[in-house]
Amino acid sequence: MKGKTKKSSKTKAGQSEAAAAESPAKAEDEIAALNDRLLRLQADFENFRKRTIREKNELFRRANESILEELLPVLDSMGLAIEGAGNHGAAPALVDGFELVSEQFLSVLGKFGLSPIDAEGQQFDPNLHEAVSHLPSDTVADGHVITQTRRGYMLGEMLLRPAQVVVSSGPVTEDGALSSGDSLSESDETTGGETAKDGE
Repeated sequence: MKGKTKKSSKTKAGQSEAAAAESPAKAEDEIAALNDRLLRLQADFENFRKRTIREKNELFRRANESILEELLPVLDSMGLAIEGAGNHGAAPALVDGFELVSEQFLSVLGKFGLSPIDAEGQQFDPNLHEAVSHLPSDTVADGHVITQTRRGYMLGEMLLRPAQVVVSSGPVTEDGALSSGDSLSESDETTGGETAKDGE
């Protein structure tokens, strides 16, 4: 009986030792799994945070875009009013007042990301400019903007409205002008001759 008791005690002791040896390994596995879950949760939360910020900024940008698009005609009208007042001999103080109001208005809109496109003298860029015509010029290089007929605007890094511009086709050479004139004259003469024959 005593022999069985000793054997049983040894068996329990061996099981306890095995369990004790197994416990640290099992604990390490559980800790590793928990760390993995924690890292995944942190990554998911960071992605959620970035997506929320991105969606918020996009919503803010679209709201600004809609409002600013409605205000652009007002800026155009103010510019035309200032130009018209100057051309029709309005009092300088009145013109200066209009210009000051226009600058303040544009400054306020600039806080929301609006910035004008300065097109005159720049090389034509189809990403920023809309060509309404091409004209020869002795002072502006070929492919560069002579003047803008309607100002364009950027909203941050996005094009809100392209600038409408007149693009230079370069200087007209004397030979080219004479050639055009000769062609026109020959055409006129031919037309006139045919008309005379028809008349006979």
